[in-house]
Amino acid sequence: MRPHGAMITAAAAAVLAAGCASLEPGAYRIDRAVEAERLRQGVPGVSVAVISHGEVRRLAGYGEANVEHRVPATASTVFESGSVGKQFTAAAVLLAVADGKLALDDPVTRFFPDAPAAWRPITVRHLLAHTSGIPDYDEETIDVRRDYGDDELARFAYALPLEFAAGTRWNYSNTGYVLLGILVKRATGRHYADILRERVFVPLGMTSARLISEDDIVPNRAAGYRRVDGQLKNQEWVSPSLNTTADGSLYLSAADMVGWNAGIRSEAILGREAWDATFTPVRLASGRTFPYGFGWEIDEVAGRRRIRHDGAWQGFTAAIARYPDDDLAIAVFCNAASADPNRFVDVIAALFDVRLAPPPLVAIPDPEPEIAVRLRELLRKTAAGSLSREELAYVRAPFFKGAAARYQRELAPLGDPTQIALLERRELGDDVVRRYRVDFGAKVFRVTLGIAPDGKISLLSIREEPER
Repeated sequence: MRPHGAMITAAAAAVLAAGCASLEPGAYRIDRAVEAERLRQGVPGVSVAVISHGEVRRLAGYGEANVEHRVPATASTVFESGSVGKQFTAAAVLLAVADGKLALDDPVTRFFPDAPAAWRPITVRHLLAHTSGIPDYDEETIDVRRDYGDDELARFAYALPLEFAAGTRWNYSNTGYVLLGILVKRATGRHYADILRERVFVPLGMTSARLISEDDIVPNRAAGYRRVDGQLKNQEWVSPSLNTTADGSLYLSAADMVGWNAGIRSEAILGREAWDATFTPVRLASGRTFPYGFGWEIDEVAGRRRIRHDGAWQGFTAAIARYPDDDLAIAVFCNAASADPNRFVDVIAALFDVRLAPPPLVAIPDPEPEIAVRLRELLRKTAAGSLSREELAYVRAPFFKGAAARYQRELAPLGDPTQIALLERRELGDDVVRRYRVDFGAKVFRVTLGIAPDGKISLLSIREEPER
């Protein structure tokens, strides 16, 4: 494994030679923080890019890109990036808009004329912002080992009953972004990845960014891993066609993100109007906004703006976060399905400004104690593996395949909570989201619970706090 205080990689050395970064003490602080978090999470390999005020402050790898061959991770290591790729899909759509091939308010039935009649109110904008009502697919509804053509994927989506009327709610939908890739091809005659290569990756110097292909020889490609009964295993195989869809099928490296951040920072490629639309929270039919733009989450930490997205796919996780008020950008890539890349982001951001760290676990008065009672029962059901899909009606479909099972493994040995304390209450679109500190003896969790106006649950997130 890469030792404490990683050596400068070849890519980082090139940046330094160009006068774009300096090895000041802050670089070693980043190294120490990232390596400590990598070891804490048990991640084989991590690559990071940290850019402050346009200057590359750290571009490095830690641990191993390939455990079997003992290949060290570097800034040039190529990772699958999962849903971080959605921001690039959105860019491809906006380039097609600029070319006059489509419009954001076009009905999707213009490109899918055989879609169900219920799809007529759905627009391209709804797909980009996850407000279409088209459900997220999961492994119970799609066979990830089967090769699908575009027409088959469209018909698969047609068969999914809408979760809500277009524009009335927000719910994350990989299916919607799969459709965007097909839509771009039908509108332009070109695969979205070809558009990205020609008009985004090459102009911005993103030399390793490309579509996933297990057939091709890809220099510096990392291996993806998962844990099964505590043992490290290789990623599971996915069909080639499902590794080309627009919901997140890109190879990226930390070095690529230097060019991407520079493009965003200078408003290159798309132009100001399109970038403004990308980073504008979507407005729901109620008039309220939801903190998601086009392929980016939009929120804040301690009153400071944060624009971010993460992703997970085939034994990899990734996250990118930009703090516009601080002119700070952080990208993290991990080759473990169990890794939480956002924790790395939080640790690095806090080195630049402690206010950018997650807020402390400080309790506030709880005017609705009955919600905490409901949460306690939800946690009991989580530990027992008996969560109700009806009660969690607006939670993403894959939750029950992945997160619910993981939460059950974490909570089952702990018994009932010894304490539940409210930390935050805020409105998120039309929902109310509450964040709690939940103590199980010596173990402490940060639990987020979202409740829709009809009383059903729209969000359940359980995250163990590291030992302090």
